[in-house]
Amino acid sequence: MKTQAALRPYDVVLIGGGIMSATLAMLFKHLEPTWTIAVYERLPEVGQEASAAWNNSGTGHAGLCEPNYSVENADGTLDFTRAVEINEQFQLTRQLWASLVEAGILGKPGTFVNPVPHLTLVHGQRDVDFLRRRHETMSAHPLFANMRFSDDPKVIGEWAPLLTDGRESAEPIAATRDITGSDVDFGELTGQLFHHLRWQDVEIHRNCEVRGLRRNNDGTWQLRVDWRTDNDRLTRKVDARFVFAGAGGWALKILQKAGVAEAHGYGLLPISGRFLRCDNPEVVERHDAKVYGKAPAGAPPMSMPHLDTRIVDGKRAVLFGPYPGINPRFLKKGSLFDAATSVRRDNVAPLSAMLGDNTELIKLLLSQVTMTRKKKLAALREFAPGIRPEDWTMVSAGQRAQIVKPDAERGGVLEFGTEVVAAHDGSIAAVLGASPGASVAPAVLLQVLDQCFPRYSRLWEPRLRELMPTLGQSLSNDARLARQTMARTAETLGLAGREVD
Repeated sequence: MKTQAALRPYDVVLIGGGIMSATLAMLFKHLEPTWTIAVYERLPEVGQEASAAWNNSGTGHAGLCEPNYSVENADGTLDFTRAVEINEQFQLTRQLWASLVEAGILGKPGTFVNPVPHLTLVHGQRDVDFLRRRHETMSAHPLFANMRFSDDPKVIGEWAPLLTDGRESAEPIAATRDITGSDVDFGELTGQLFHHLRWQDVEIHRNCEVRGLRRNNDGTWQLRVDWRTDNDRLTRKVDARFVFAGAGGWALKILQKAGVAEAHGYGLLPISGRFLRCDNPEVVERHDAKVYGKAPAGAPPMSMPHLDTRIVDGKRAVLFGPYPGINPRFLKKGSLFDAATSVRRDNVAPLSAMLGDNTELIKLLLSQVTMTRKKKLAALREFAPGIRPEDWTMVSAGQRAQIVKPDAERGGVLEFGTEVVAAHDGSIAAVLGASPGASVAPAVLLQVLDQCFPRYSRLWEPRLRELMPTLGQSLSNDARLARQTMARTAETLGLAGREVD
């Protein structure tokens, strides 16, 4: 193994070649075109882990169909604050994509995003009543004005025929539908962003793994990078003024290697996922929707069952799942020792407390691992009763790592969502967690910019508004602005606009 000394410091080094790093590099190049940027990816190609098309469900999360983003209070009222927050964030995502399409940076929108209605499906009178109240509350909000409700099986069958084909049960069902939903190929999107960035002098190094980090005397970071070639392997030392880890579950390991105090106490619960996939054209042509149901009690949000239209490389397929399980890897192509080596003295107690508080979740994950194909098909039939088993094949999805945080009262808690963890001086940051992750990447990365570059905020804000015009404004409080913004991005991205009654 050969070792090469560090060259002059890069302004920015991004660890991981997924959608987070691609989006942040694009923002930096727009804000500071002269800054030097390097990206280091472990795999031979970028966008091959969680961002890859078949490693996720491709849902453009906007709070339209996910039941866990709305909570029913004891008095029967509905709190959908989280759904509003995610929708506002996804509107920024749509604005960024639209701006990049208009600038010729991204290709035809249909290559990475397509209109697919988002539905919520429930069974039983109690959940039917809940969904009706949810629709009445949410559809009055400007961001959810396109949401429609029905408890008529005939109407639901018109929306998504697979949901009612062969359904003989007298059990009540209901659904909501929003035509403004979308399916996203985040792998293709990542590839297009990096393709443009290469032409903007962003260095993109593949087959490179960051093995260590340490602080230099001048406050910069030195990264030790293992560089693999066909015939050799060398170690290169790279200096950076700012480091960002957008490496999925490995992001925590990066913070730990760097000794970032703000990451003390954090741990991760790795969760694998599998889907049933159908490519039979006769079935696929009868389903144009992403249909979400309610997750089992105690299950993480990523395990909410959903029946999804997917559009990848111009071809349509249908996925059902996920079937979550326990896998010690933090990445699909990670190490069996990922979880074990992430356990440190500072996070043992939070991890232990979390496991003690979530025994039902652990039992659920273990039961999913041992679930037979017959039982998995039975879960699918709750959504699509008329399916034929021979049309469906089990496929593996990507790895997810749910956040475990220290908590003063409970010792440690399991968090769902996406979170920014940054050093106090803003010299290094990472994104931890899972869904809605990729869908709200611009909003998450704006948090990174705010936390790590506060002295640039006033200077950068006008330039960011060039990409995301409503930045700093609330669409929730301005129905006209919400309609105009969604209509503009829908037209540019080829998505469905406002539904006419």
